[in-house]
Amino acid sequence: MKRLLLRWVVLAVSLVIASLLTNLLRPNEFDIQVKSVMGFFQLMVGVLVLSFINATLGRLLKLLTLPLNCLTLGLVSLLINALMLQIVGSLGFGFRIQTFLAALIGSLLLSAVNAVLGAFVPDKNDKD
Repeated sequence: MKRLLLRWVVLAVSLVIASLLTNLLRPNEFDIQVKSVMGFFQLMVGVLVLSFINATLGRLLKLLTLPLNCLTLGLVSLLINALMLQIVGSLGFGFRIQTFLAALIGSLLLSAVNAVLGAFVPDKNDKD
């Protein structure tokens, strides 16, 4: 259970870092709206919704586009991840994304930052 909560926090931190880096390239197109405690909780709910959408709709879309994904060497997965990020961003859960290009850049950065930060999360061991 602690590991799941830690991964949730890591994804939230990754989203904030991806937003900051995306704003360097595309200003005001990927905004994190955390100005109060309520904004922080909205962001955490947004991360939870993003995880759920990626686990359900994202996996279904990746399965349906598997032949095209093989032909493009995985580029379709990047587009699907960006689409999932933009869908959740349009729902208003602590962050918003204005353009698909910002969602694509944000998705790439989110994956990279999450991979780096996720390396510090301990793997499941036998003691838990």
